[in-house]
Amino acid sequence: KNSAKAVEKELVTCSLREKEKIDIDRSQIFQMPQRKDLETKVIVVLGKAGMGKSILVQKICQDWSNGQFSQFEFVFWFDCEQISLPEKRYSLKELLLEFFVKPQEGSKEIFEYILQNPAKVLLVFDGFKGLHDHENFPRCSASQPEKDLFSIKELLSGLIQKKILNGCTLFFTARPKDKLYQCMSKVDKTMEIAGFSPQQRELYITKYFEDSPYCDSALKLIKGCEYLFSHCYSPVMCRFVCFLCETVLEMGGKSLPSTLTEVFLKFFQQKIMLMQTDVKNTQNQESLTTLARIAWCLGEKHQSAMKSDLLPSKEVKEFALKYGFFLPFAFTRHSDSEEEEFGSTFSDFVIQNFLCALHLLLAEELKDKNLTKYLSFLSKKKKPYNWLDLMPRFLAGLMFLQDDPYFCSLSNEDAKQSTKKQKTLLKYIRRLQINTLCPERLLELLHCVYETQNNYLLQHVALRLEPDLSFLGIVLTPPDVHVLHSILKRSRKEFSLDLRNSSIDMEGLKALVSLRNVALFRASLSDTVRLWKSLEQTKDYELLKASTEKFVLDPFKAKTMKDISDLSDLVEMQEKMMNCVQEASGCTNYEIPAIRNLRKLEFALGPACGLQGLLKLVKILAAFPSLQHLDLDALSENGIGDEGAKSLSEVFPTLTSLETLNLSQNKITDLGAENLATALPSLPSLKTLSLYNNNICDFGAENLAKVLPAMTSLRVLDVQYNKITGVGAQQLTDSLRKCPHIKNLVMWNPTIPYGVLEHLQQLDSRISV
Repeated sequence: KNSAKAVEKELVTCSLREKEKIDIDRSQIFQMPQRKDLETKVIVVLGKAGMGKSILVQKICQDWSNGQFSQFEFVFWFDCEQISLPEKRYSLKELLLEFFVKPQEGSKEIFEYILQNPAKVLLVFDGFKGLHDHENFPRCSASQPEKDLFSIKELLSGLIQKKILNGCTLFFTARPKDKLYQCMSKVDKTMEIAGFSPQQRELYITKYFEDSPYCDSALKLIKGCEYLFSHCYSPVMCRFVCFLCETVLEMGGKSLPSTLTEVFLKFFQQKIMLMQTDVKNTQNQESLTTLARIAWCLGEKHQSAMKSDLLPSKEVKEFALKYGFFLPFAFTRHSDSEEEEFGSTFSDFVIQNFLCALHLLLAEELKDKNLTKYLSFLSKKKKPYNWLDLMPRFLAGLMFLQDDPYFCSLSNEDAKQSTKKQKTLLKYIRRLQINTLCPERLLELLHCVYETQNNYLLQHVALRLEPDLSFLGIVLTPPDVHVLHSILKRSRKEFSLDLRNSSIDMEGLKALVSLRNVALFRASLSDTVRLWKSLEQTKDYELLKASTEKFVLDPFKAKTMKDISDLSDLVEMQEKMMNCVQEASGCTNYEIPAIRNLRKLEFALGPACGLQGLLKLVKILAAFPSLQHLDLDALSENGIGDEGAKSLSEVFPTLTSLETLNLSQNKITDLGAENLATALPSLPSLKTLSLYNNNICDFGAENLAKVLPAMTSLRVLDVQYNKITGVGAQQLTDSLRKCPHIKNLVMWNPTIPYGVLEHLQQLDSRISV
């Protein structure tokens, strides 16, 4: 079953600036552009808790032991939870050659070799989350790295600041929310582990049950519970769901719990109640209550590990280890005379989150009205319990599972007290101004309400959602999409969804778009076109047509070559759509509304790809009949130059609706201005033309002046910050007299004498200085 954990997950490397994603193989992780300097390299792998970061680290170490990554002679792997206890201090030598692995002989010589050859050393710090509250790492320099003792915080500071072992490779794993970059001036490479696709989830479940008589029925049962199947995108959650499914099938059951809270309540019940006497059950329940308090105390400090001798009793320690809630580890000794110390860490983040919620409900010192503060929907500041991000969901779910026999056995409350807690939550959510919540808080509210499975709460939230819901830049996981879909379905309102840069998968996008009350949606072009191609292949023409009519593109900003390629794919898709719609309805003239209604297009590829991108863009501009605003500046110097200006001018006759053309900061010279001037009269609707900050001289100004009278729709011309002299300015002014339709000519240039420009302005007040 453990082999199922090793099902390959998708590694994605992210450009933080442009958010482009490229799938990479594990063997490519340490591949980077050649650098002249030999300084420390920093590589980061991001992934939500339970996504398989630690498994990835194990696989990297296994690959290295099998001969891969031969550039490293030494690989050291540390669990940040185990090395970051505040009372522990290490020298670099102890950390490497005592805590990780102790050589049988030659420690001094090995350490000297490491210091002299840092480029051959890989240091892996798994689970950087345990250190994320250190906002400012102290300056650190080890004059005697084999002797000087530091906290792990200080040692990491020295490594990152290149004061210790400069030239090594640092490999961190962390959660996306953790404050990783505040302590690093430069990250050389960033990757993110994506979760299982639906096909990979099925493969995992099949592998888990491959030697079981329940293989086929287990997959069918889990897939039938869509919410739990959505959680199986996380490898850890998938393992828990499989364990519970196995238990249910062995006991002859035919259904799974409907919420995550029920899953984990059943998980604990199955773990510690099977085949136990009443006396043993009582002891276990007491130990579980104590363990829940420990989980909360550590969680408040953003910790999941502690020294074993700090546990309140031997019974609690044995209970936690026996049932797999704790994992043991050993600390390094500063000398052979010291007694060996051991620590304990929660085996899984979900278990600690569930136990924290359990503690909050069982703790007699907590008043009912204080429970809602741990949900923290209203706080605009950093959420105080975001390290325990599943805890609020479990807390809300447990409040409405008070009738569960196993939960009742843990709690001393009567039905009246349980009902009171439920009413407290109901009252709290009724008072929430849901329309003021940011997208992250709204999603958290939806999850908490879904875990209650309370019809009144679900309907209450559904009716108070705003019609325009934006999740722009917010990562939407499969469970996020499931709860959003289920609550939107309850509402009678029509919704407009913005799903751009949300990393939503195709199944999730399809589910949301297919809702009848989702009237409009925006999503990444590539995701949308991929969905449409899939619908075309499956011949689901009805949903294909409906989704194209809901899709909104305007305004569109192209930042990368991929954006231009996606736009080209969209235009190509329209041609295919004509055939599909004709086949389905007999209509021969079909346009994708998003293409027909695009009015503003911003082009911001920058100088590196500006010309290349424009040459590709001009081939499809004619497909957008309503385009009114074409901005080739967009606060980015695209540098299309004369070649780009000539290419663009050739398609002017097709841009019949264009009203605003911004060609500022594009390195256009007189040659480009001449080509533009020849074609500008073919733009019948053009009102504003900006050629600000180019390299246009008097010859270019002369050509522009000649065509101004023919540009009868033009109202504003901006030729500021070019290289026009008084001669070119005079020609433009003379032409302006023949153009009563023009309201403003902006032409301050450093090459025009001030007195000349002032005189021209006196001749015509439409000239702006």
